[in-house]
Amino acid sequence: MAAASAATGFRTWLQSHSFGWLTPKRMRRLTLAAMCAAGLVSTVGMSGSGTATAAAGHLPAPALHRAAP
Repeated sequence: MAAASAATGFRTWLQSHSFGWLTPKRMRRLTLAAMCAAGLVSTVGMSGSGTATAAAGHLPAPALHRAAP
């Protein structure tokens, strides 16, 4: 959701500056590109909720417990 709102904010910023080269067709293309880039960054660029060592599969070995006599 944050990535989509960032792309929408970028689109709004472009519209508010009234660039001469920004035709409606180019605006559509820029919006599509911004949404795709935001989606890729949010899915590929973010590592998730685990720590770096847990995500890499380097978990500590479980402790061996002995039953009390």
